[in-house]
Amino acid sequence: MTLSNTEKKHLRRIGHGLNPVVTIAGKGLSENVLAELDRALHDHELIKVKLATGDRRGKKTLCDDLCEASGAQLVQMIGHMALLYRKAAQPDPRLSNLLR
Repeated sequence: MTLSNTEKKHLRRIGHGLNPVVTIAGKGLSENVLAELDRALHDHELIKVKLATGDRRGKKTLCDDLCEASGAQLVQMIGHMALLYRKAAQPDPRLSNLLR
């Protein structure tokens, strides 16, 4: 499922005020990082991820790997921040960034 431009615009508006939940540094994608990413997407649906890696191509590749491994969709990537979205089957209104 791909997001329309209108949906992306809405998600970017919500994501603007969010703080990064997951930080990926020099060690890259480990099991613990993927588990935390999965938990955060399950709870919040829309999250920011900080990519503290080297060059632009490396960040893009890492972001593509993140989306593939987690089943999330990339909404936006600016600088070292990526905004990821994965719809929850049953969102918790207390935790979801979309329902607050």
